[in-house]
Amino acid sequence: MVSATYDGFPAAVGVSRLSVYDWPTVEGLPGGGTPHLHLTCSEGYVVTAGRGSVQTLTTSGYQETPLEAGSVAWFTPGTIHRLVNEGGLEIVVVMQNSGLPEAGDAVLTLPQDRLTDPDTYAEAVRIPADVSDAEQADAARARRDLATRRFLELREATENGDPEPLAAFQRAAAELVRPRLDGWEQRWRDGAHAASSATEAQLGALRDGDGRHLADARVTSTGPTARGRFGMCGRLDVYPGI
Repeated sequence: MVSATYDGFPAAVGVSRLSVYDWPTVEGLPGGGTPHLHLTCSEGYVVTAGRGSVQTLTTSGYQETPLEAGSVAWFTPGTIHRLVNEGGLEIVVVMQNSGLPEAGDAVLTLPQDRLTDPDTYAEAVRIPADVSDAEQADAARARRDLATRRFLELREATENGDPEPLAAFQRAAAELVRPRLDGWEQRWRDGAHAASSATEAQLGALRDGDGRHLADARVTSTGPTARGRFGMCGRLDVYPGI
């Protein structure tokens, strides 16, 4: 008998709507997000409006990918990325392993002394919940600018042939998330692994002439549970259970 159809969003990915920050950046760009990397999740962009770029930094070097309405771009775990807003940049963000990004699968490019332990890091990235929208914006912008300065230092070192600063950041990021890994594994088992396993079972059943899972077809829809939340790269509309 075929296992139950996976009820989550297709392939257990996460989806959010993003309006990229238009605050001028520390080096004078018209706007942009907070540089960070993901430890286990690939990320994709479907650009719906505006224009800009995504700046990326890996051990292979620095790259800048233009973005405009209709563009699709994605990158794998370990890619430090930073969105640049050149005018009205809006994106549908697609995240691998829904649940893991929300559980902390991201580390901002903060100075090394903010990456020493989970508590120090958590305090450095915290956006207060019990303050005004303007105060939250100030906190998000200060956090972004701090991470951007470090990103620019990492980029300069890498372009000058010194790989150690980037490697040190990668080591610190990996160490920071170690306490979360058991929880992440369970989220992965309940999400992406379950979705893939359901497909495997359905393929096997169809080979045997068993299409009974088709009788369990259903439709789900949802709306955002939060609008305009201050995220790493901009204001987010967040969707539940995706």
